[in-house]
Amino acid sequence: MTTLPFAQDIARGLAPVTRADWLKLVEGVLKGAPYDRKLVTRTYEGLALDALPERKADAPIVAGRPAGAPWVISMRVDQGDLAAAHAQALEDLDGGASGLALVYACAPSAYGFGLPDGADLGVVLKDVLLDLIETRIESGNFQGREDVLAFADHVAGRGFDPKGIAASFGLNPLGDFAAHGTLPMAWPLLAKRFAETSAILAARGFAGPFARADGGVFHAAGASDAQELAAVLATMVAYLKAYAEAGIPVAEAATRIEAALVADVNQTATIAKFRAIRLLWGAVLRECGVPETALRLHATTAWRSLTRRDPYVNLLRNTVAGFAAGVGGADSVTVLPFTQALGLPDAFARRLARNTQVMLLEESNVHRVADPAAGAGAVEAHTDGLAEKAWDLFRTIEKRGGMADVLEDRWLKAEIAEVKAKRDADVATRRAPITGTSEFPILVQEMPEVLSPLSPEPVPVADGALAPSRIAEAFEVLRDTAEAAPKAPSVFLATLGPVAAFTARATFAKNFFEAGGISAAVPDGFADLDALVAAFKASGTPFACLVSSDEVYGAEGAAAAEALKAAGAAAVWLAGKPAAELQAALAPAGVTDFIFAGCDALETLTRAQAAAGI
Repeated sequence: MTTLPFAQDIARGLAPVTRADWLKLVEGVLKGAPYDRKLVTRTYEGLALDALPERKADAPIVAGRPAGAPWVISMRVDQGDLAAAHAQALEDLDGGASGLALVYACAPSAYGFGLPDGADLGVVLKDVLLDLIETRIESGNFQGREDVLAFADHVAGRGFDPKGIAASFGLNPLGDFAAHGTLPMAWPLLAKRFAETSAILAARGFAGPFARADGGVFHAAGASDAQELAAVLATMVAYLKAYAEAGIPVAEAATRIEAALVADVNQTATIAKFRAIRLLWGAVLRECGVPETALRLHATTAWRSLTRRDPYVNLLRNTVAGFAAGVGGADSVTVLPFTQALGLPDAFARRLARNTQVMLLEESNVHRVADPAAGAGAVEAHTDGLAEKAWDLFRTIEKRGGMADVLEDRWLKAEIAEVKAKRDADVATRRAPITGTSEFPILVQEMPEVLSPLSPEPVPVADGALAPSRIAEAFEVLRDTAEAAPKAPSVFLATLGPVAAFTARATFAKNFFEAGGISAAVPDGFADLDALVAAFKASGTPFACLVSSDEVYGAEGAAAAEALKAAGAAAVWLAGKPAAELQAALAPAGVTDFIFAGCDALETLTRAQAAAGI
């Protein structure tokens, strides 16, 4: 393909815009602020990502899904009622899905639901033309052998030719180890059993892939992108070794393994992660001395990013994640329904999950170009950085004995916990905001329906296991606490001075307090102190917060605080973080706490609930 500059630029005789030209414009906006603090993003892997990277003109295409080939729209079959699961499967296929994922209740990806062990597939898959779709099996708790052989028996019983069945069997004993914290037998014995199961499937005529290295368990536990990549790669290498021990040549063994990654809400990071796993796998095969083979790659949208509050925002999260997975070259994609964190999704939520992908494929034509992000400076820098960090971590895992050993000694669990603690701190301070939960919450909202609500009881996590969690959970607990109170908590926003002086901080304070379930109505202002006090008394809350500019605080803050305390306020806070001298001056008047950008919102809101009477 010939690369042409913009025709209009040629006509006007304009020179190509360079990075230096962009930086000159940026300097005018930054007004002396350090570039690396404002426009360089630092990731949990330690990458420093420039906002204005150079285009990588000679970047090769990362070989993945062929150009023009759509990915498989894979829908979960996860109802415990087999007749309902059957109806669900048929409806999804009729509505545009091109694949089904049989999600068993024992799977880490079941999220509280799923097919029961030993489910009669004759009921679940009745009338499903298995030779026209892709079937995925998501099992767990070391039940994979039983579940995949049951599927193989079902295929044989219905007279299908196994060679014509596109199936990903998903044997993943190391993923089960990570999810449960223990092995049912020593890893060498389990690895031998794993290889034997694959051999049975191959002997029956199935092409595979038989094994799956799934990053979902690690991602849900809080892993960074590089940690997820390294864990997946180390798992794939462990399965290669297991196949080699069983006498399977490496080149053939490589075709038996599928990788599965999580597509999250950071679009560039997700595209880079999906490109990076192909580069990493290619490096492993080169080290093994065999030709690179196409890697089968599946994507599932992120469980940990779903929210229970304002769940409709999950539709946006899933759209970004699904788009990024497609652009990143995923061969198949599962979009979790937007109500998955609330319970078992109904037909409406499932239809939206399907249609998110149908629109990306049929209307946006995202699949038409192979590796469309190739050469883009931001994507290439992120891809290279992730691949390098993941490779280093993978080598560390191998030096420590391999994937089974780092799960056994819990080294990987500790590494992931360290990253999770950093992310949790960013969520708590709202440096990593969650729209609809920690930012711009909606206190009164009609919630979408689910077929069955998720149990409020926490799922027990075995010692040594990687515990899944969603990043919004801590804020959701605050909201639950507020809603369970006998009286709905509220805070009186004592706006001081003219509207121009208090509007910005009043908006901030409203969003801040309501993230903790504390209602915070913004008044229009008050004619005088007496009017402010009268409004406070009428509010019925013992909790007040001064809201205005630092200048107004200096002139009126102390008097307002004293008046509110005299009127019965049990606690008087202040929106903002004024200078230490002003804070000291306001303290004798009764101001005890401050809310401001960057404070620990979770800890502060917990105290705010107490101040509001909870």
